[in-house]
Amino acid sequence: MVLYPHMDNIIRRSFWMQKIEDFWNERSVIWLTGVRRSGKTSLCHSLGKVEYFDCELPRVRRMMEDPESFLSGFKGKNTRIILDEVHRLPNPSELLKIAADHFPDLRVLATGSSTLGASRKFKDTLTGRKLQLWLTPMILSDLNDFDAVDIKRRLLYGGMPPFFSSKGRSEKGFQEWMDDYWAKDIQELFHLESKQSFQKFIELIFAQSGGIFEATKFASPCEVSRATIMNYLKVGEETLVAHVVRPYSSHRATEIVSSPKVYAFDTGFVSYYKGWFDLRNDDLGYLWEHFVLNEIQARTQQRKIGYWRDKSGREVDFILDERGKPPVAIECKWSGAQMDPSGLKAFRKIYPEGANYIVTADTDRSYHKNYGELKTEVLPLDKLIDRLIR
Repeated sequence: MVLYPHMDNIIRRSFWMQKIEDFWNERSVIWLTGVRRSGKTSLCHSLGKVEYFDCELPRVRRMMEDPESFLSGFKGKNTRIILDEVHRLPNPSELLKIAADHFPDLRVLATGSSTLGASRKFKDTLTGRKLQLWLTPMILSDLNDFDAVDIKRRLLYGGMPPFFSSKGRSEKGFQEWMDDYWAKDIQELFHLESKQSFQKFIELIFAQSGGIFEATKFASPCEVSRATIMNYLKVGEETLVAHVVRPYSSHRATEIVSSPKVYAFDTGFVSYYKGWFDLRNDDLGYLWEHFVLNEIQARTQQRKIGYWRDKSGREVDFILDERGKPPVAIECKWSGAQMDPSGLKAFRKIYPEGANYIVTADTDRSYHKNYGELKTEVLPLDKLIDRLIR
């Protein structure tokens, strides 16, 4: 049975809708990934003129037992179909491969567990046949679509649409999300024995987000070995709830070369697990760094973002290293008045080539500022993105 979703009260997220259209112009199959409750299903519903199938329903899965016969029903119609929760199918890779190879006029948008997209079989089967779109928590354009102008609300409540739009922050909502994450994303797909220790690990990642990761410091409170902690981190990274930002270095004696930073996927979860109900200026700066990372990830669709730190503690928030180009250095400040250029200066003594950006929440237009020989550009977040993707 083909389901046609109800469109009332669905907010049209313009950036992501256009991204899907652009991707469909390049490939017939799109893999839409993102954490639970990030809005994948609502985004699918907002597209309009699509035929929607919820693969969690047994009757829908029965329709797709013979993928070729199922897809033949759309042949010659230039149809766009949504396969939501496609990982519930016994062999989703087969269906998507057949669609890509034998039904080129059919446009398919498949959603499901991020772990399916990371699996070797899925990658090998669909290499060159699909484009992957990572739906992150809400970005700047989403705030416009939600008619929201208060960035502080986005930082405190986070970028998961149901949490952001709620009248108040509910402890029950966060716990339900954690329970669903364990039951539907972890328990079914990974061989983890202890819900309690894994959830404790994730809660600590949220509470200590943005810090340098040392596995031994997590082992004792989680009551597991260091090796298990490293496995937990890998699971968190594969399921998109933890972002591992690795150090940029040329292995100089003065640089941090191996210890990554780990960021939680959403500022709302960070605020909640830190026990923040009101944000001080220091809190705003801390969460702003997370928001900038989220915006860069969403707009560039890449996770390979680094940071730099030397053994004296001087640091640059983010380093973008594109092959064949000098490294781009990014500092995140809630206010431009808070800028301390010592980290950038130290970095550029080692790596003199490349742009230096200071992205702030209180800057309306870009301007250049020099700190001695160090040349920087102070700019708002949307202008930073323009510089990165031009």
